[in-house]
Amino acid sequence: MELFLDLSIIFVLRVLDVGMATVRIVLLSRGKKGSAAFLGFFESLVWVLAIARVLGGLDDPARVLAFAAGFAAGTYGGALVEEWLAIGQSLLRVIAPIDTPSVAELLRARGHGATVVNGDGRDGEVRITFCVVPRRRVAGVVDMIEATNPDAFITVEQTTTVRLLQRHH
Repeated sequence: MELFLDLSIIFVLRVLDVGMATVRIVLLSRGKKGSAAFLGFFESLVWVLAIARVLGGLDDPARVLAFAAGFAAGTYGGALVEEWLAIGQSLLRVIAPIDTPSVAELLRARGHGATVVNGDGRDGEVRITFCVVPRRRVAGVVDMIEATNPDAFITVEQTTTVRLLQRHH
């Protein structure tokens, strides 16, 4: 019973530390250095607790397997948490034939900014609409665009804000 408890603790600690590592890396990529550092402190603390339990019983391969299984589960769990948090902004690029419904008007009517550039596509003139939206709202905005203009080609990129534009009056 004691071994099972120890294996479970190793596994759970590893899930926690690897999950935190995944989120920490995303925070860093989004420019949230302070939050990443704060999370990194707890991540390393949990890792030390997990490795101490493994090193305390290296003669038992089950401890090493629990450690490795926790790593795998933590990777998956961290990705799920990061997806749920949906940190940051995304850039939607919408390319649509010029003679189809305007995506920019729809986006603006729903409170989003939209920048339009006219271009020449494979099959003629197109409108290229750029819109930055919170990452957690991307799926809804894409659904809205597709419902309004099924001919639109949509790409999504993760962005990092360098600086906010200031309006001058």
